[in-house]
Amino acid sequence: MLTKRDLLRSAALAAITVTTTKAIPANAQAKTEWPDIREAKAIAEEGFIYGLPIVMNYAVMYEYSVDKNSGQYKAPFNQIKNEPRVFTYKDTAVITPNSDTPYSFAWMDLRAEPVVLSVPAVDPKRYYSIMLCDGNTFNYGYIGSRATGSDAGDYMVAGPDWQGATPAGIKKVFRSTTQFSIAGYRTQLFNPADMPNVEKIQAGFKVQPLSAYLKQPVTVGTAAVDFPKIDKELVKKNFFEYLDFSLQFAPAGPEEKEIRARLARIGVGPGKTFDFKELPIAHKLEIGFGMKDGEEKVEKYLAGGQKEVNGWKIGSLFGDRAFFSGDWLKRAAAAKGGIYGNDAEEATYPFTKALANGEALDGSKHNYTLTFPAGQAPPVNAFWSVTMYDGKTQLLIENPINRYLINSPMLPDMKKNADGSVTLYIQHKSPGADKESNWLPAPNGDIYLVMRLYWPKTEAPSILPPGNGTWKPPAIVVAS
Repeated sequence: MLTKRDLLRSAALAAITVTTTKAIPANAQAKTEWPDIREAKAIAEEGFIYGLPIVMNYAVMYEYSVDKNSGQYKAPFNQIKNEPRVFTYKDTAVITPNSDTPYSFAWMDLRAEPVVLSVPAVDPKRYYSIMLCDGNTFNYGYIGSRATGSDAGDYMVAGPDWQGATPAGIKKVFRSTTQFSIAGYRTQLFNPADMPNVEKIQAGFKVQPLSAYLKQPVTVGTAAVDFPKIDKELVKKNFFEYLDFSLQFAPAGPEEKEIRARLARIGVGPGKTFDFKELPIAHKLEIGFGMKDGEEKVEKYLAGGQKEVNGWKIGSLFGDRAFFSGDWLKRAAAAKGGIYGNDAEEATYPFTKALANGEALDGSKHNYTLTFPAGQAPPVNAFWSVTMYDGKTQLLIENPINRYLINSPMLPDMKKNADGSVTLYIQHKSPGADKESNWLPAPNGDIYLVMRLYWPKTEAPSILPPGNGTWKPPAIVVAS
């Protein structure tokens, strides 16, 4: 089963022992003049950074909509899968999942025709959003409370090559940059007893090809795709083969022309036939070391590319094609930090693995507290949460009270301090029955905390712009 940052373990030695994922025509790579050692390593480094989100996305798509035996399978393409629950430690396909909003997923195959997403009317007091994210991990559009309001409506998602007319009744057309894309639904859950209400809303979400929406016969078919199997071991050994495969469904944008041309020098790209196992050992080393250096750059960017406020890292890592504007390092860091994150105006994510002084958070060594002063809770139009993850895997952790987060809907049941402030107890063992309502269970080891501000307020106090807003998250401190 493919999980978390196992995707990122791409050291040179792992890259040398290799298998293959597809049949390669004889002498196909001989047609490409291999660059010299420095250029080959540089291309591999740049290609890893450029391709990491694309390969990560393919891995999730494979588990969710291709491999019915993956353990994480959701539904075939162009069908919605509603989750009548929040995510738990058992959900491992996507790193840093939220546990606030029951998800619905629809992977869309846009090769033959667009897909129409229909939504019911939703109570304006309940936040929901549908994030449209393509194979480039560009968030190319939103449907929901903030973006389109709470009324019912039909929206069309088209692939990069669609040239047809927009039918009457469609409120808005969204354009994916790739032929496969995901619609990720988030529907707010107020408390466990609220789940039947969420399920009623989910039942109103509809996904159908344009021809079905128009009640017309299907006139254009699509060829079956032989999706190569992917798992955590195969991705280490065949990273560029997965990238090579994925790029055939992703027409190059203007800002991609240069990196695509460089990748073609090592046989990667649409119409190319990259076959790592056929490379001479010297070329395998060049590729392997280049990937390792690329991974280190991504790690470094994620560690230092954000504004630090009271120990929390705050930035804006997610957006559409124009947002990234060819900054592949930012895009890779975003995917590694938590693939499928929202644009900052939809949700902002302060995160931390350390105290304000830089000391790593470790549940085996310390108990911690996080206190929101009276009247200074995160300023949002929807709601906020603080979610606990294992610091190594970035997955939710199993714990005795099945609590993975504390969020604003829980405040009425939490204890307040005499001055009106609210303290969260962040520790591995229970702080005692009198404080358990405010307990956020931590792993017995490295801690990764993510704060989520859904639909953050734009007027002061605000976390926007990310890292420079007038609202600052309070520091985590060691419990006395």
